[in-house]
Amino acid sequence: METDSDSVNTPERGGHGAVGHVPVLLKEAIDFLAVKRGGTYLDATVGLGGHSCEIARRLGAPGHLIGFDKDPAALNIARVKLESSAGVSPANADWPTITLLHGSFAELANDQRPATIDGILADLGVSSLQLADPARGFSFQAEGPLDMRMNPMSGETAEQVVNHIDERKLADVIYEFGEERRSRRIARAIVRSRPIRTTQQLVAVVSAAARSMKHERIHPATRTFQALRIFVNRELDDLKALLETAPRVLKPGGRLVVISFHSLEDRIVKDAFRDGAKQGWYRLLTKKPVTASAEEIDRNPRSRSAKMRAAERL
Repeated sequence: METDSDSVNTPERGGHGAVGHVPVLLKEAIDFLAVKRGGTYLDATVGLGGHSCEIARRLGAPGHLIGFDKDPAALNIARVKLESSAGVSPANADWPTITLLHGSFAELANDQRPATIDGILADLGVSSLQLADPARGFSFQAEGPLDMRMNPMSGETAEQVVNHIDERKLADVIYEFGEERRSRRIARAIVRSRPIRTTQQLVAVVSAAARSMKHERIHPATRTFQALRIFVNRELDDLKALLETAPRVLKPGGRLVVISFHSLEDRIVKDAFRDGAKQGWYRLLTKKPVTASAEEIDRNPRSRSAKMRAAERL
């Protein structure tokens, strides 16, 4: 299983540190999206605006780009990037109308009228902005508070989850969302070590509990951090909601492109696309997931776990 919580291995949906860096699978995603000039497109996870800029360039002035993100800091960076793209003022350029919305695409996508969207892109990786800031608590490689919320203004923190849910539930979370075989042992160690307040406290507890596994390719805390982040942010629930909404809001011929970074997400997307094809909603554009080229992986090692699937609304 490829995981996406290790800050060494984590693909970034917003690009690499610098705002101008090319995001993962950019050309492939834009090619499959087949952006039509003057269309209406939805970027479900704007991140730092890398994919959005490429969509906007192809839409032109008659088009409309709608972008969602839970993270207000990411939205602010994306807004600046979109406004300054190509070094010209959007007011004077062949630039689409852009609407950026703070919140989960799972909640907001339902506001779209049926058959009004020409394409949807969802790039599900955690952003470099979130990973790079120790105060956000996403990375186990830096000391910080156990937060992990993509929207820092609402919801339970990872600290609250770690310290307050019962041992069995905690073990289930770590097993289900982290696919961690040592979930019971790790949960037991966490409960015995409460209260746990910081990322490094949690890393120490998990590493000690998981130390018997030799020759692991990833850090022993990777899967537990992934599980907590997915649980705190309801990531799989949001993805399922988007996949349920997409057939209703896409126009005939509209495209849905999803980039995922671990097996749980990819399995959900694969099943939804397969079921949609059986229902007569979709023509599948990718028999197997598209992955990063050797050149891209060499340029950005974090792209190696990215898997992209695409479908067209019939």
